[in-house]
Amino acid sequence: MDFWLRTSGTWINVATVLIGTGLGLLLRGRLSKAMQTIITQGLGLLTLLIGVEMAASLMTITSGYVDGVIIGLFSMVIGGLLGEWWALEAKLALMGDWLKARFSGKGSFTEGFVAASLLFCIGPLALIGSLDNGLMGDNTLLSIKAAMDGLAAIALTSSFGIGVGFSSLSLLVYQGGVSLLAGALSQGLPDDPANAPQILLLTGVGGLMIMGLSFNLLEVAKVRIASFLPALVLAPLFHSAAEWGSRYFAAL
Repeated sequence: MDFWLRTSGTWINVATVLIGTGLGLLLRGRLSKAMQTIITQGLGLLTLLIGVEMAASLMTITSGYVDGVIIGLFSMVIGGLLGEWWALEAKLALMGDWLKARFSGKGSFTEGFVAASLLFCIGPLALIGSLDNGLMGDNTLLSIKAAMDGLAAIALTSSFGIGVGFSSLSLLVYQGGVSLLAGALSQGLPDDPANAPQILLLTGVGGLMIMGLSFNLLEVAKVRIASFLPALVLAPLFHSAAEWGSRYFAAL
């Protein structure tokens, strides 16, 4: 397959985010502050629902003798500590500030860039859709995700501004990269990747982060979501360690 076929879903997704951002900018100047707040709160509540549904996958799996919830807990805590040590939140904010200065962004440019990047890139559709696109040239899942992201971009942009549109760069790097590396990434997964324990753990941990994002949108709390990004890498590693440990002790 050629480059365009393997990454077609990502380009569709980038286009819908940019279109949604444009529509959001048109609406932004025509809505009062109260209306913008209502839109953000509506998106926050929907994001909370999506996060809860994703996080529930932690309840459905075990890694050897260890429950998925425990794996999720250790992944979030240790991943969060690593993220704070590496100052991931500050570095992501610096990237947003650089883009804001470079392209003369205003207001909550950085907040929009960070919130949209996390919302659009974390989740099973982004990963599994990119794998399907890269392996089989099938962009169906990413096209569905693109439609949802486009609608979310309208709501986010009406509140945060043009920074949301620059999250398309994050999409391009993440989803495009996964699609191009799909062959190597799929080697460790079974024929049904959606039900693979590693993917379910990624989905569950990602759901906890999406819940944190919803709290930020609703202004319930200020969760440093970017600091938890290492948890997405640690979760499948902890699963493998728990599986190996269980087999070791069973053999004793």
